[in-house]
This record gives sequence, C-alpha cells and structure tokens, in this order.
Amino acid sequence: MAHVKAKKYLGQHFLRDTDVARRIVESLPLDDASCVLEIGPGMGVLTRFLIQIPNIRLKAIEIDTESVNYLRFHYPQLDLLEGDFLKISPDKIFPEKRDVKYTIIGNFPYNISSQIFFNVLDNRDSIPHVVCMIQKEVAERMAAKSGSKTYGILSVLMQAFYSIDYLFTVHEHVFDPPPKVKSAVIRLTRNDIEHIQCDEQLFKTVVKTAFNQRRKTMRNSLKPLVPKESPMYNNPLFDKRPEQLDVQTFVELTNMVATALQSIKKQINVQPYEKK
Repeated sequence: MAHVKAKKYLGQHFLRDTDVARRIVESLPLDDASCVLEIGPGMGVLTRFLIQIPNIRLKAIEIDTESVNYLRFHYPQLDLLEGDFLKISPDKIFPEKRDVKYTIIGNFPYNISSQIFFNVLDNRDSIPHVVCMIQKEVAERMAAKSGSKTYGILSVLMQAFYSIDYLFTVHEHVFDPPPKVKSAVIRLTRNDIEHIQCDEQLFKTVVKTAFNQRRKTMRNSLKPLVPKESPMYNNPLFDKRPEQLDVQTFVELTNMVATALQSIKKQINVQPYEKK
C-alpha cells in the first residue's frame, strides 16, 4: 500500500528517521503488563517498535482515515481506534480494564499539542507517564523552571502534577514534509500530588490571568480578579512577576485570592440597617 500523504489541516509531519523513532520508544517507562496508548500513529514509525515490546497492552488512536487504512494493512495485529483523542471518552480506550492506568506515546501534531496536555491533566490519575515529540519551543516552556523567560501557563499547570524531562532535540530534516521549526522529545512522570491545596479551577484562572500580562507585577495583572483596593495586595508577593513564582507559590497565591473574593462577597451581602 502506498505511503500516506501528509495533510496540512491535520498538522501531519511524518517522522522518517527510524533511529529517532527507536529512541522515543526506548524512553518509555514500562513495567510488566503496562497499557500503552499511541496517539496519531500515522504510518507507524513508532508502532513498528512498540509492537515488539513484550508484555504490554498496546492500543492506538488515529483520526486520519487514510492513515487508518495504511495501518490496518501493514499492522493488522494493532488494536486501532479510528477517532479523535480529544473527543473520545477515557473509558472507551481500554473498556475491558476497569480503573486502568495507561502510558501515552506519540508524535503530537503541533497545532493541538496543548489541548492534548490539558486532556492529560483532566485524566491525570489514569496517565502516569507521557512520552511525546512536540514543537521544541513548547517542550522548553513545559520543562522550564520559575525564573526562566520561557516559564509560563503550561509550565505551571503541568508541573503541578507531573515532573517533566526534556530528553532530546529533533531536527527538521528527519520529517516528511519538514516542519519550519525544530522538535523535541519530552517525558512526563506523574508526581505524588493527588490534589493541590487550593481550588483547582481558581488556580487555573489565577495562573492564566497572571501570565496573560506577564510583564506586569502580580498586583497589576490580577486586578481583573480582585479590585486594587483589596488589602491582599499589601503582601510583598504581589511585587513579583508571574515567571518568578513556582507552583507552590501560585497555590498560596490562589488561596489569598479565594480569601479576598470571599471577603468581597460577604461585604456585598451585608444589608445596611435602616431606621423606621
């Protein structure tokens, strides 16, 4: 069967270098009888090595019908789902196993990599590891530590629940068609934090609001959430910029915001006493 034609609207850039593919697969942390989900196998450059690993339960999901037909022809033994990873219910991935934990691997399309990571966050208790190739700049942002210029929203949200290792850089010439940017392989490993010690939804809002105006101090960037008159801003923490705050400090800051919002709510609900 002929090769699959890369489709721009799907962000497809097929990896041609089998040595790179082997290195990606060898980066998987596996234990006996692990479940592995490959996202977007394309023409199976990773699949060919994954199916050789003993004692794993391998499944793949692919949205491109042409790629699905190619994979079914060349890898008939592969358990393949045709569909969109971002839309499939997690319990449909390994329906035969209850409360299953599965490792994710894949060469993620650049245009949806952040959405995939947010999906991983939503299902983090089922996903102990992720090994993936993404755009180099995104990989650097995710692995960046506080104080770095590349540290941002994705860094904080992902590092709250995963440790992130930048493994190696992949150059453009090993793809067909070659992308305009370099790629990188990273590995995510679930940490021991089950729940962060604050309201998680508010935490996400605080992080996103802060970095949306990253050049400003926290005192100025968080004004859309808490009015500038709030005594909360007397804390010297708000003199800092968002890239100076690590994950734990963002947790503490979220609790400050929650307290300030609760105080404002109580003030609004107080009815003035009227003399008759």
